[in-house]
Amino acid sequence: MEWLVTLIVTFFAGMGAGLGTGFAGMSAAAVISPMLITFLDMDPYMAVGIALSSDVLASAVSAYTYGKNKNLDIKNGLVMMCSVLAFTVVGSYLASLVSPGAMGNFSVFMTFLLGVKFILRPVMNTKESMQDISVRKRVLQSLICGMLIGLICGFVGAGGGMMMLLILTTVLGYELKTAVGTSVFIMTFTAFTGAFSHFAMGSAPDWPVFGLCVLFTFLWARIAAVFANKAAPKTLNRATGIVLVVLGMIIMVF
Repeated sequence: MEWLVTLIVTFFAGMGAGLGTGFAGMSAAAVISPMLITFLDMDPYMAVGIALSSDVLASAVSAYTYGKNKNLDIKNGLVMMCSVLAFTVVGSYLASLVSPGAMGNFSVFMTFLLGVKFILRPVMNTKESMQDISVRKRVLQSLICGMLIGLICGFVGAGGGMMMLLILTTVLGYELKTAVGTSVFIMTFTAFTGAFSHFAMGSAPDWPVFGLCVLFTFLWARIAAVFANKAAPKTLNRATGIVLVVLGMIIMVF
């Protein structure tokens, strides 16, 4: 009976995380961690490590799908990724000095509110309008925004994917598909770094749960990414918004 509970929990955790990743570049940790902790009574440190590991393949397959459909900005993505990784370390250091308890639910509320935003005020930027911003300005914006995302992600411990999506669409003027594609591209490397350091400093994961979470997240991320790249902008905004609102509400319950 225990194996059945594990299968059900990991399936729905992977489904929620995969849909969030494929549609909106959302970190799997925001969904998988609370479900493993709540329903499988798993150690929080191990749950986060498994969630980050699940994020690696899910983000990678999503980035590949978006890139294949020419919805990925690798150049600025690399600039932002470097600043995110560097300032995540700074944010982690600051978190050790100041208690981040007041910001503990930051990523949860942000997920919900961002979902509402996509439903009520869809992102209708086009690739043509993206070209209006000069290359130099875009690189500078990517660098500065990456610093901000890294600080928040390191300090709060979550929310990086949501922050990237919000900043890419509102500050850098990306159309939604390119924003999500660039976000999951960056998340592939940040999740790998987090997962590697997590298990390097801790113990080995629960391998059955690890394998099931990685598999289910990967499959649902692939399905979501394929659908997202074929959908019309308005449909994608609504689908992304609904996924984020539902996931935000579920995580709040946990």
